[in-house]
Amino acid sequence: MLGAFSVLGASCGLKSAGTSAERGAKAAERKTEASGAGKPITIGFSIATDTFIIERWNKDMKIFSGAARELGAEVIVQLSAGGIKEQIAQINFLVNRNIDVLVVIAHDTEMIGPAIRQVKSSGIPVVAYDRMVMGIPLDAYISFDNQEVGRLFGKALTEAVPEGKYLVVNGSIHDNNSFMVHDGLMEVLDTYVKSGKIAITHELWLDEWSSDEALLKIGKVFEETVDFDAISCANDQIANAAIQLLSERRLAGKIAVVGQDADLITCQRVVEGTQLMTVYKPIAKLAARAARLAIALAKRTAFPYDTLLDNGSGNKIPSYIEKPTAVFKRNMDATIIQDGFHATEDVYRNILHRVEN
Repeated sequence: MLGAFSVLGASCGLKSAGTSAERGAKAAERKTEASGAGKPITIGFSIATDTFIIERWNKDMKIFSGAARELGAEVIVQLSAGGIKEQIAQINFLVNRNIDVLVVIAHDTEMIGPAIRQVKSSGIPVVAYDRMVMGIPLDAYISFDNQEVGRLFGKALTEAVPEGKYLVVNGSIHDNNSFMVHDGLMEVLDTYVKSGKIAITHELWLDEWSSDEALLKIGKVFEETVDFDAISCANDQIANAAIQLLSERRLAGKIAVVGQDADLITCQRVVEGTQLMTVYKPIAKLAARAARLAIALAKRTAFPYDTLLDNGSGNKIPSYIEKPTAVFKRNMDATIIQDGFHATEDVYRNILHRVEN
């Protein structure tokens, strides 16, 4: 069954799970139970949603939980929109529920480190989901190729706008993925910038993955100038903010905008022509694979990885990396629709409505 959806009070640290001997005994009990004798495997899933309404995390949560249940495991989900202290308090709650493995989408990929270290000292394996936790020897990391996401941004924009002025809006400074996406983007743009064909006249970094913050910061830039030919947005929530501000100035569709996550409103905008491209990440594949991985770790059984990555801990982290896909109007049906990520009638709703009227 799907576990408790609760938001607990913030706590500055993770409470002790007992003495070293007690932790060792609990770990041994978990190992025995995970092998098939005793209670079902219990997975703790800590999700920093940044905002409760982000469509992306709802999909991950539902698919992961469903896949885990089909394999006989139980999942306790904790959603945190209140920052790192709240997430640490929720991880403490999960540890006290005697979970066998922790899967975490970190709010701050560095500040969460001490809490994750203490979870591991309790004998609980830890999987970093989508966002790499930095500086801690994790058991596994599963995500998409975030540098490739940035490269896809750059390729789409330079094909559509090989010369001109660019605005780059990066993601949260607390999320290592933001820097990986940025690195991939700059791999593509660097040659154009050095040649003078493209000028990155403005670049923004967000403190949080927040559409409100994006509206505020992009809005301040637009008060100064809207003389841009292209806008690279770190995700579709940010792209939505940019397009909203462009629409207010009757510029939507006249400036190339890219983002990632392929949420429904974005796919509608892509087929309508107000957003050039979104990066589609096959969440169903990632979340289901993460559920199988978590159960394998709880059972202490091998699970094949794709590569080993350095997170600054001194250990190479077994990592599972899925490939993203650039989605334009021209390949919407062959990607988003074909995979069942969104329904045809939903993606094309606004266009069909115009035709009918």
